[in-house]
Amino acid sequence: MYTVAQLVGGVWGAGGDGGELVVCDPADGTPVSTVPVATADEVGKAAQAARNAAAQWAATAPAERAAALHRAADAVAAATEELAEAVTAEMGKPLADARGGVEAGIGTLRQYAELAPLRGGRTLNGGVDALDFLTPQPRGVVAAITPWNDPVAVSCGLLGAALVTGNVVLYKPSERAPATGWLLARALDQALPAGVLSLLTGGPEVGAALAAQDVDVVAHVGSTATGRAIAAAAARTGAKVLLENGGSDPLIVDAGVDPEWAAGQAALGAFANAGQICVAVERIYVHREVAGDFVAALTRHAEALRVGPGRDPGTELGPLVDRRHRDHVHGQVTAAVAAGARVRAGGEVPDGPGAFYPATVVTDCRHDMPLVREETFGPVAPVVVVDSFDEALRCAADSPYGLAATVLTTSMSHAQRAWRELPVGTVKVNAVFGGAPGGAAHPRRASGQGFGYGPELLDEFTATKAVHIEAPGGGEW
Repeated sequence: MYTVAQLVGGVWGAGGDGGELVVCDPADGTPVSTVPVATADEVGKAAQAARNAAAQWAATAPAERAAALHRAADAVAAATEELAEAVTAEMGKPLADARGGVEAGIGTLRQYAELAPLRGGRTLNGGVDALDFLTPQPRGVVAAITPWNDPVAVSCGLLGAALVTGNVVLYKPSERAPATGWLLARALDQALPAGVLSLLTGGPEVGAALAAQDVDVVAHVGSTATGRAIAAAAARTGAKVLLENGGSDPLIVDAGVDPEWAAGQAALGAFANAGQICVAVERIYVHREVAGDFVAALTRHAEALRVGPGRDPGTELGPLVDRRHRDHVHGQVTAAVAAGARVRAGGEVPDGPGAFYPATVVTDCRHDMPLVREETFGPVAPVVVVDSFDEALRCAADSPYGLAATVLTTSMSHAQRAWRELPVGTVKVNAVFGGAPGGAAHPRRASGQGFGYGPELLDEFTATKAVHIEAPGGGEW
């Protein structure tokens, strides 16, 4: 059982007068975390404490901030197993995957520690007797509101980039993974000056109070609805907003590809982390030429996955984060069946405790079904059969979201068309996951705004100032 404490102004255990919430293990429903809930007044005091600490951290030499972030990465590395176990207990991710998320977060912290001191401004060609240059400066106070589906990796990205560029951070982890956020904050706090990082916990009301504060940046990874509420609040305060929100990422399976290989890619993209990944495969457009063999192979993949608690070795498909989310996922599947779709694997709520849901393959889907159009965020692979690559590309582009897309093809011209024409932040060809370190993209439409990750995220947390200097009176110094 984790007993979470808040960190405000360098003091652990502060606040929490808003009551207490309890997080339960999605595998069996047992309580795993007790969490204090911050009041709006406490959030305001935390924001003021952060503002008071901002100037000193901003004045710290970039190399010193980078060294602190390296020490923070060391502390997180030392807590890898504890963090992974907390992720599994709170949101159900298989332990090996949870450990991988922690390791990804550590790598991100180290990447930003190396890159930040090397990034600077530039000089300009102005008057021969003048000096003109552009210089980046910290924005000030950053509110970071992070999700539950990959809590360590995502938090390390936002927190690392914000801290190493000289900002102070008010960190609110998801109410579904608060102990994970608490353990991460404890590790980071070991390496940082008091007051540079604060931890606030609670439900959506705490996030709303934080977004309404006098902060300089609000960075949020989570649902589109929450992201829009944050953007509305920031419009009133003037804070900059960074959002990575929902998605309904398409997978195109072109004619001529090996259907067995394509099905393996589709299963990985749709079922990894029980489909609870921002860039999971949410809808599949398969060419009629390969559709039969593809669906048969995808069904076999779904049926072969080993389902169980995330803490059990060998588990490939853990539970969904909670039963409320399972109801949402199953509701989309049943609505699709009622509209004429056919379940080829899964599609039924299992008996017993927990929030388990099987890997599900749904065929005979239409592009206009909510299961295809809306975000599901579960282990569901809806399949739409198309007659041409043009039709697949047109359907893939027709979405309110714009996060990522994948194309499986043997045609270089089709690959070129896909990355040029799909209105999304990331396009992957012949691999549902992967990419070089440091990749950065702009999500589009309802999927968000601003750079997510990569070196460019460092720029998002700084403000560029133009400086012009002349000698007094037009003379010489």
